Parts: sequence; structure tokens; C-alpha cells
Amino acid sequence: MTSPEVVLYTGPACPYCERAKMLLERKGVSYQEIRVDRDPGEFSTMLERSGGRRSVPQIFIGDYHVGGFDDMSALNLEGKLDPLLAGEPA
Repeated sequence: MTSPEVVLYTGPACPYCERAKMLLERKGVSYQEIRVDRDPGEFSTMLERSGGRRSVPQIFIGDYHVGGFDDMSALNLEGKLDPLLAGEPA
């Protein structure tokens, strides 16, 4: 099974964005970081994909919208993050 693409929509000087990246790096997961402050079109894409959530980070594993860092951290504590990263359905 192929691992799904992990996408983080981030912004400048964002401690939660840094924590999200650190968690993924500790797990050895590669990700695509999209800085929404540098491209208004990407901000619009993030809003559309996240159902209107404006805060960063917004994290996607494949087509699954995780939410922000707190949401990803909660999934990790519940033991649900690794299966998602492995491509298992949510």
C-alpha cells in the first residue's frame, strides 16, 4: 500500500506549524508544505479544502482533513495517526 501524500498549509512565525512539522519528521514522514501567506490562491485552496477554516496549519493526509496541530496530536495520542499515514482509511 502506498503512503498518502501529506500536505501542510502553513504561515509565517507559526509555532503550531513548527510542531506539526516536527511530529511528522519524528515519524519519518515526508510532507509538502504550502505557505499560504506567499500565495493568495493557495489560501483560497486551503479554505475550500478545509471547509472554511482560516487558521494554520491545516493538515491533510491524502484526502482526509486532519485539521490543525492539536487535531493531529490528538490522533497520535489515540493511536490513529500512524494508520492514516500508512494509507489505512480513517
